[in-house]
Amino acid sequence: MTSGSAWLILLVAGLCEIGWAVGLKYTEGFSRLWPSVGTLAAMVASVLLLGWSLKVLPLGTAYAVWTGIGAVGTAILGIMLFGESREAARLASIALIIAGIVGLKLLTPDSH
Repeated sequence: MTSGSAWLILLVAGLCEIGWAVGLKYTEGFSRLWPSVGTLAAMVASVLLLGWSLKVLPLGTAYAVWTGIGAVGTAILGIMLFGESREAARLASIALIIAGIVGLKLLTPDSH
């Protein structure tokens, strides 16, 4: 696996993390079958893909990026789907997480 494909796999893992985090809202405490099935599937996919990306990427970087993608995506979908706060300080904080993700990507060598 190349570094580029590992980063792509990590991106998909992060998107799956967004899926399960938002899915939790729809499971109603895992009392609804299909939202629960989808959420659990996204959880498994997210962790498996993270693990696969770790064949190439450094642990600390990959984990921080994975959780950062999940945090940013979940916060944005919270705003879009659930009417959560769009306060400037909150949006600035989300931007700082994005800056951290980009910084970790740019500062990570192609191989470890």
